[in-house]
Formats: sequence, structure tokens, C-alpha cells
Amino acid sequence: MTEIALKTGESSSDECVYRIDSESLYIPPKEAAKIGAQFSARYQSGKPYHYICIDNFLPNSVAEKVREETLAQEERRPEHSSPQEHLKASYNPDKFPLYTRSVLNSLNSQSFILFLEEMTGIEGLIPDPYYKGGGIHRTNNGGYLGIHADFNHHKQMNLERRLNVLIYLNPGWKPDYGGAFEVWTDDMKERVAAFPPIMNRMCCFSTSSTSMHGNPEPVNHPDGDPRLSIALYYYTATWSDSRVAHTTLFRPRPGTSDKAVKTEYRRLTMRKYTPPVLHPFLEKVLRRIGI
Repeated sequence: MTEIALKTGESSSDECVYRIDSESLYIPPKEAAKIGAQFSARYQSGKPYHYICIDNFLPNSVAEKVREETLAQEERRPEHSSPQEHLKASYNPDKFPLYTRSVLNSLNSQSFILFLEEMTGIEGLIPDPYYKGGGIHRTNNGGYLGIHADFNHHKQMNLERRLNVLIYLNPGWKPDYGGAFEVWTDDMKERVAAFPPIMNRMCCFSTSSTSMHGNPEPVNHPDGDPRLSIALYYYTATWSDSRVAHTTLFRPRPGTSDKAVKTEYRRLTMRKYTPPVLHPFLEKVLRRIGI
């Protein structure tokens, strides 16, 4: 049965879950770990993969300031225009004003890592200083991101991707506005959960080659407001040469006009069953013949 979170309430700083100071953006590591432990049973019982969504996550003033600074940025061109991804752009926080940069640094700090480790049960989490694929995301009206599993290997750091954290920055957002974060089974037979991207809602989930998720319903805000979110990814030093790296793996939803993408699955199969020394040559051959 599909879980649909419709709560749209917003809170004061005193009611928030992750109680960082709104000016210094600091919380003692032990306090952060204690908060994470309160959510461990709920997170680790998630099906078909571990996930959680927590409302009123940050002090409201923090989320509002990041939203304000994001909207003040010059709008970037969308990164992709395809049947799977449309009208979405990513912003590296290094180009943002000091406050937003500091917020994201806080979410990559020891305190937040301890919060995540206690909640998820995953030890040795490592933040991404490169913000590969992460940072601040903006999806304009009509935009969407199809159901997919994320890339699994950070090549620059040779790390395995383990967690995604998404914090939404959209006040007054209603389910009719689209853009909900959806959780699907690996066989694509069931949408397990859908969470509208309301202001200050944090969604966290474990990533793997079968953790199907996305926001496939187009953004449809009546005033043309974009869907904004903080997107941060966390890794562990558990990658090995026996693993097969892949990029984003998209899958179509049943009964929709979603388009299947078989290219990356073919590449993944090739890498599984051939020696690594042949991979560069065989990938060129696949590209040349268009499969």
C-alpha cells in the first residue's frame, strides 16, 4: 500500500528536530548522535530499502535563509533535457553567499555525520567535498526526474555511495503542485511512498543499484515557483575492484508514458561479464553501434 505524506505544517526553531544554532550552525556531536539514535528503528525498518522523511528538520530560519539565497542566484540552464530528466539544474554551494555555504558545511560536519551514522547504522560515512551531483537543486515548472537508482561509485575519491539526504525549501507546497519524492520497489510493481517537497522536510535513504526513487510527476506550481532542495550524498571506503560501477539507472513506471533506457544496463552487463582491461574498448564499440 502506498504511503502518501500530506502534512504541510511548518514550525518554529524551538520545534525543529535537528537543533543546530541558527547563527553558528553548530550542534555538539554527542547531541546530534543522540537525535539520530531516536530515528534508528524507524529508518532501519524502511522497506523496500531503508528510508525516512522527517518534517521540521532544521530551524525554520535556516531553511528560509538558504531558500532566499538560492532564489537570488542567477538561474542556470537545465543540465539535461530527456524523457527521463527535464528542467533540473544543480548549483555548487561554493558559489553561494557565506550563510548557505556554512549550512552545507554544517551538514558535512562531524556532528551531522554522527547523526546519520546513528540513524542509519552505517559506520564510516564520508561527505563529498566535490558535491558531485549534489549541492542545491532547482527544478522549474514542467520539470521532473524519472524513477532511477543513482550512480554507485565516486571515481575521484574511489568511494561507494551509501546515502542521500534531501532537504526541501518550498513553503506552502501542496500535493497538487507535483514534484513529490517517490519510493518504488525494484521490480517497479509498486510505489511504496510519496512525499511532497514541503518546506523543511528532510528525506534520507540508503542508495544501491536497486533503490528506485525519483520525482517523476512534473512540477506544477500555480505561481511558477521552482522546486528547491538541498541535496547531499555520503559515501564509505568500501569500494572494491570486484564491484561494477554504473551511472544513473532509469526505469519506467508501469502504465505511464515513461521511456525505458537500456544503454546503461547494457554497459553494466558488459562490465560484469568481461575483463576490466577490455572495458574501454568495448564501451567505444557499444557507443559506435548505438547500443
